Amino acid sequence: MINLNNVTLRRGRDILLEDLSLTVHARQRVGVVGRNGTGKSSLFALLLGQLGADRGEVQIPAGLTVATVSQENPAGTRAAIEYVIDGDTELRELEVNLARAEADQNVTRQADIHERLNTIGGYAGRARAARLLHGLGFAPDTFDRPINSFSGGWRMRLNLAQALMCRSDLMLLDEPTNHLDLDAVLWLQEFLSRYPGTLLVISHDRDFLDAVAGQILHLEGKRGVLYTGNYSAFEVRRAEKLEQQQAQYENQAKRRAHLQAFVDRFRYKATKAKQAQSRLKQLERMETVAPAHWDSPFTFAFAEPKRLPTWLLRLDGAAAGYNNTPVVAGMKLTIAPGDRLALLGRNGAGKSTVMRLLAGEQPSLAEPVGRDCYLKVGYFAQHQLEQLDHQASALTHLQRMNPAATEQQLRNFLGGFDFHGDKALAPVAPFSGGEKARLALAMVVYTEPNLLLLDEPTNHLDLDMRQALERALQDFAGAVVLVAHDRHLIDATCDQLWRVADGRCEPFDGDLDDYARWLRAQQPNAEGGAAPAAPAEPEPARPSGREARQAAADQRAREKPLRNELKKLERELDRVTRQLDDLEKQLADPELYAPENRERAARLTTEQGRLRKTRDDIEQRWMDCASELEEA
Repeated sequence: MINLNNVTLRRGRDILLEDLSLTVHARQRVGVVGRNGTGKSSLFALLLGQLGADRGEVQIPAGLTVATVSQENPAGTRAAIEYVIDGDTELRELEVNLARAEADQNVTRQADIHERLNTIGGYAGRARAARLLHGLGFAPDTFDRPINSFSGGWRMRLNLAQALMCRSDLMLLDEPTNHLDLDAVLWLQEFLSRYPGTLLVISHDRDFLDAVAGQILHLEGKRGVLYTGNYSAFEVRRAEKLEQQQAQYENQAKRRAHLQAFVDRFRYKATKAKQAQSRLKQLERMETVAPAHWDSPFTFAFAEPKRLPTWLLRLDGAAAGYNNTPVVAGMKLTIAPGDRLALLGRNGAGKSTVMRLLAGEQPSLAEPVGRDCYLKVGYFAQHQLEQLDHQASALTHLQRMNPAATEQQLRNFLGGFDFHGDKALAPVAPFSGGEKARLALAMVVYTEPNLLLLDEPTNHLDLDMRQALERALQDFAGAVVLVAHDRHLIDATCDQLWRVADGRCEPFDGDLDDYARWLRAQQPNAEGGAAPAAPAEPEPARPSGREARQAAADQRAREKPLRNELKKLERELDRVTRQLDDLEKQLADPELYAPENRERAARLTTEQGRLRKTRDDIEQRWMDCASELEEA
C-alpha cells in the first residue's frame, strides 16, 4: 500500500530523514516512535502530500481514502454531532444529492441513492457518530451543543471523532491520546483494534502501542527501522541489537587502535612504509560503527524530602467544587509518605478539581483538609505551562526560585532534563510543548516536595522522558497522587486506584485490567445512550449471578493487598538492581585497584555484598508473595 524508496526529507537546512526505505502493506498497524524532533510528524505530512521528498520516491495508491486528525481547533455554531458526521464525506454527498433528486422528483436517482445509503450504513450514521462521541467522553446532552461552547481540549476530541467517522482505507493518527483521559484511551484502543484499514499511529504511550500496533517504525539518527511485533517486542529486539552494536563498536575500536599504532610507529620507516600505507588505507575504508546510546538524555531524581511526617494530608468529609456547588463531596482519605494513588475517571468528573483541593489552590466546601505542618507540595498541572515566562530562559526560571544557587549548580540540574548549553539560556517562547512540559516538571522537582500531585504530567513527553519520570517516581520517598492517561506509568508507580465519578471519590476495588473490563461493561448502545436495558423477561439465574459477583469481589479483596505488595517489591527490586549495576560499573574500573584506592575498593566490595543480599531477600519475598497470591 505505501512504499518509500530512499527518501530524504528536510525541514529548512536540517535533514530529518535520510535514505528511508519502507513498505507498509494493507491492513498493517504500525506504531511510529522516536524522540521528539526525529521527523515523525513530518513523515505524516509527507504521506499526506503536505511535504515533498527532497530525494527518493513515495508511492501511495491513487484513490485511497485517508483519515487524519485536523490539528486546528474547529469553531462555529455547528452542532457537535453534525461536525462529527461531516467526517463521512460520501454520506454527506449522498444527502446533498438525495435532496436534489427529491427536488427534481427524479425517482430513479432517489432509488439509486437510497440503495447506496443502505450499502454504506448511511441510515445509522447519526447513531455511529453518537457512539464515537460517547466513547470519547461526551455526555449525550452535549451532542447538539455548538462547537464554540467546548474548550480547546474537547474540540480536539471532536476532530478525533470526525477522523474516526471517516470510512477510510488508511488512518494516520498523531498522538491521538494527548487530549484524552484513561477511560477514553481504553475505548480508543478497542475501537482501533476493530479498524479494518491500514493504521499508522504516532504515540509515546507504550501500553496503547502494545494494544494497537503489530509493527513498530523507530526513527532515530535520520534513519528508520521497521520492527515486527508490538512495542514490548520492539524494546527487546532493539536492546539485543544495541548490545550487538556495542560489542561490534568496541571490537572495531580495538582494531582501529591497533592499525593506528602500527601506522604511527612505522609510517616514516623505509622498510615498513608500504605496510604502514596499507594499514592506513584499511583505516580509511573501515566503515565506522556508531556506539550504542544506552542512556537516555534525562537523568534526574527527586531529592530526599527534608521531612517525612507520619501523615501528610487528611480528608474527612471534604468537598471540592466552585461557587459553593460541590463537584466531588464526602471525600475520606489519609495520604502518608510512600503512598501511591492514581485518580481514575472521565474528564469532567472532577479529578483536576480534587487535585487543586489537595494542592491547597481552592478551599474545601465542607470539612477542612488537614495538612501537616511539614507538608511540602509539588504540584504539576497543565496550566503551569501557560504560566511560564516566555521571555525568560530555563535558567532564569530556576534562579527566581533560588537566587542563592550558583549558575553552575542550576545548569547541572537542568542538564538532567536535557537543557544543555545554549538551550538553558534560550527564551522559553519558541520551546516545543514537550520542552515546556519538561521545564515545568523540572521546577516541581527542584522544590524538593514530600507530596507530589501530578495532573497529566506525560502530555507532550516522549518515551525517554516518561521512562525517566517513572524511575524517579519509583525512588521517591514521599507520597504521589497521579492523574494520567498513560497506563504503563500508573501501573509502574501506583498501587492504589481511586475512581472519581458521580460526585464521589472512592477506592476502586481491582487493578487497571479490572477497570478496563468495568468500562467495557458500561459501553453505550447504538444510539449513544446508557448500556442496554435488561431483558423484559425475568432472569432465573439472577441470584446466582449476584453470588458470583460477590464471590469475585471477595476474591479481589483477598488478592488486593498481595498485588499491592508485589508491585512495591518490584519497584524496590528495580531500585536495588540499578544501584547494584552502577556499583559493578565502578568495580570494573582498573584504576580502582591501585594501591592508593584500596580502601575505597574495599568499601565498594562490601556495599556490593550488602546489595546482593538485599536483592536476594527481595526476590525471596516476591516469590513468597507470588505463591501466596496463587494460593489465594
